[in-house]
Amino acid sequence: MTESSVQPALWPAPYARGAVEATVTVPGSKSVTNRALVLAALAAEPGWLRRPLRSRDTLLMAEALRAMGVGIEETLSSSSTAAGVAAPGGEAWRVIPSGLHGPASVDVGNAGTVMRFLPPVATLADGTVRFDGDPRSYERPLGSVIHALRALGARIDDDNRGALPLTVHGGGALDGGPVEIDASASSQFVSALLLSGARFNQGVEVRHVGKVLPSMPHIRMTVDMLRAVGAQVDEPETGGEPNVWRVSPSALLGRDLTVEPDLSNAQPFLAAALVTGGRVTVPDWPERTTQPGDALRRIFTEMGGSCEFDMTAEGTCLTFRGTGAIHGIDVDLSEVGELTPGIAAVAALADSPSTLRGVAHLRLHETDRLAALTKEINELGGDVTETADGLHIRPRPLHGGVFHTYDDHRMATAGSVIGLAVEGVRIENVATTAKTLPDFPRMWTDMLAGAGA
Repeated sequence: MTESSVQPALWPAPYARGAVEATVTVPGSKSVTNRALVLAALAAEPGWLRRPLRSRDTLLMAEALRAMGVGIEETLSSSSTAAGVAAPGGEAWRVIPSGLHGPASVDVGNAGTVMRFLPPVATLADGTVRFDGDPRSYERPLGSVIHALRALGARIDDDNRGALPLTVHGGGALDGGPVEIDASASSQFVSALLLSGARFNQGVEVRHVGKVLPSMPHIRMTVDMLRAVGAQVDEPETGGEPNVWRVSPSALLGRDLTVEPDLSNAQPFLAAALVTGGRVTVPDWPERTTQPGDALRRIFTEMGGSCEFDMTAEGTCLTFRGTGAIHGIDVDLSEVGELTPGIAAVAALADSPSTLRGVAHLRLHETDRLAALTKEINELGGDVTETADGLHIRPRPLHGGVFHTYDDHRMATAGSVIGLAVEGVRIENVATTAKTLPDFPRMWTDMLAGAGA
C-alpha cells in the first residue's frame, strides 16, 4: 500500500468567541465495538450490536471478519436499548458466526485492535489469512503477539520481522495453554490472546513478564466483555496471580449488546467547555464503565472544571462545566494514555505548568505522539519538553499556524482544542478523525453553534 501524493487540505480550526453551550451525542466506543465484533464472531449463536461505532477502524474489523466467513448484517432497527430508549439512528449489526476459513486477505489500516486482535482469530480459521495495512502499521509493535501465538501452536510467516505484513496458516483450531508475553508496549497484546482464548483447545493462560503494563482499563474491559458472553476468566483483580489471566475453554454466547458512547472521543468536547468556560452535556454517559475516558471526569475537574450526572427520561447524562480558569496538572496517565493528546492541548492553555507521566508507550501509537505533540505545540509558540516517559508543558502565549496530525486522529482533535483559544490554527488532514470519530468537523462546528443547548 502506498501513501497518497495528494496533500490534505488545511482545515481552519474554529475560534470560540464565547462560552460553548451545547449537548453533544458521541458515537459508540471503538474499543467496545471491536471487542464485541470479535466475541460475536467466535460465539456459538448469532448476536446483535446496537449503536455500534461506524468508523474506519470498526469497518475494517467488520470487513476482516466477513473475509473469514462471518456474517455481519447492517440493519436499521427500531429496537430499544436496555433503558427502553430507541437507539439513535436505529442502527444495529447482526453478527452470524460461521466456520472461519481462508484464503482471506485482511486490511488492518492503522488500527491496533484489528492488527492485534485478529491474528489469534485467524489461527482458528481453516486456511491462510494474509494481514497487511498502512505503512505506519509496519512500524507498530506486533512481535509479542506473533511469538505468543507460535508458542501456543500457530504457524505464522512474517519473514522474522515481528511485524506486518504477515500470513497466518490457520488449521481450524489451536492448542492454546500457558504462554508468556511482554505487553509493555501495549495492553492490546494481552487482550488479543484473551479474546480468542475460550476457543483454544486448552483455553489460554497469559502471563505478562514485562516491567510495565499500560492501559489496564482496556484489559478490564476485555475481561468484563468475555464474562458477559459466558467465558470463565481468572484475573489478578479477583485473587489470581499478579499479571496472569486465565480463560477456560468454552463455547461463547451470542448476546444483544448496546455499545456505550466512546468516552475518549468525548474528550475534545469536554475540553471545549473547560477552555471556553462553557457547558457541554454528553447523553448516555455510563455511571459504571471500564472505558479509560471516564477518567476525564477527575482529570478535567482537577484542571479547573466541574461535572455532574443528570437523570433524564432518556437516561443518564454527564454535564461538564468550565469555570473560566485552566490549571496545570501533574498526572500519571499510564492507564489512560490515549487521553494524553487532549490533556496536553488543554495544558498548553493553562495558567501553570503540567507534567504528564507514564506514557512512554505513546511513541509506538498511530504516530510517536510525544514527539508530535512537542513539535506541533512548540511551533505554535509553546514550550513543551519530552521526558523519558511523558511531557513537561510550560504554558506560553500561542499563535496561529499549521498543526500537523501525522494521520493520527487524536492529534487532529488536540489541535482543534487549541484552535478554540488561539486564532489562526489550521489542522492538516482533519479527515484522519474518521478513524474513530466520523464527521468530527461537523460535530465541532455544531457544538460551537450551540447544538442541543
